[in-house]
Amino acid sequence: MNTVHHHRGLKRGALAAIAALSLLASAPAVRAQEIIKLTMAAGHPPIFLWVKHLKESLMATVDAELAKTGKYKIAWTEAYGGTLAKMGSELETMEQGISDVGIVATVFQSSKLPLNNVTYFVPYGPANADTVMAAVDKIQTQPELQAEWSKYNVVYLAGFAIDNYGLATSFPITKVDDLKGHKIGGAGPNLAWFKNTGAVGVQGSLNTFYNDIKTGVYEGAIAFMTSAVPAKLFEVAPNYTVLDMGAMYAGGVAINKARWDKLPDEVKAAFRKGADAYRKNYAAEQNARVAGAIEAWKKAGGKYTELSAEERLKLVKAIPNPTLDWIKQAGPSAKKVLASYMDAVRATGFKFPRDFDKE
Repeated sequence: MNTVHHHRGLKRGALAAIAALSLLASAPAVRAQEIIKLTMAAGHPPIFLWVKHLKESLMATVDAELAKTGKYKIAWTEAYGGTLAKMGSELETMEQGISDVGIVATVFQSSKLPLNNVTYFVPYGPANADTVMAAVDKIQTQPELQAEWSKYNVVYLAGFAIDNYGLATSFPITKVDDLKGHKIGGAGPNLAWFKNTGAVGVQGSLNTFYNDIKTGVYEGAIAFMTSAVPAKLFEVAPNYTVLDMGAMYAGGVAINKARWDKLPDEVKAAFRKGADAYRKNYAAEQNARVAGAIEAWKKAGGKYTELSAEERLKLVKAIPNPTLDWIKQAGPSAKKVLASYMDAVRATGFKFPRDFDKE
């Protein structure tokens, strides 16, 4: 009798163990979350929108997308304001893998990324940054532009354009002749935008404009409203003149190519969504900020005046065609990129005051 009971007990125990095992087999395997370490870098500080939206839009979207499955998590290291990548050397930092992802200010890379600088050689284009950015995104699919990025071991994710350029000066400007004999600061190619006006261009950047004007290195700078206000240029160059030099594509978010190629598809997809969010939110906030910046400039005691259409046309016609030097420097594909960019802008209904690509 006892032996029978004993056997039944064993049987029951074995059945329970088998049941437990089969339950385990059907339960989803709990995967360890894969942590991916990435360093995000930018030469400018986060007061500038293109840096602010790295965290607010790109990173936030990537994190939210990956959280949906929980398979991957990015452990971000953030390095802004030149702490890791100095302004103008972000491309090299990323190329070498010292940083993984971040801003490449193409405006400071005219020798390495000349084709990407096309808008800077087409001044007096659209004042609206969205128009410029849409045209640039359209041409970024061209093999010539993609090759330029991959040559430096990086992949383009999203671009940003800065708002309409004008002049912030310590002296008033009502006509083109008022520029004669004055020194004006500018970054890279934008010094060509007032050639033949009698003004003298001096190399500078957003990070140096304030002190340089204050100490008399030059008497004004080419600046756009959303940068002129945070840089407090109204204190040293209170005359802001609207010249419609145009909005410009100034850089983009890129990622180290070797790093990108190794990322799982799910992570790549999250980055593409992050890039879309970056582009969209940046543009929306920038448009709102332009209006706010003009108000803030006036409130701070700055003057805000528009140069007459007649004088503006005089200025546009005075300058030597900036695309000619650029085509020489940027190489054989430059003409194609120039025409396709200007055509993409024209397709929106914008009329250039000068058709640089046809001269």
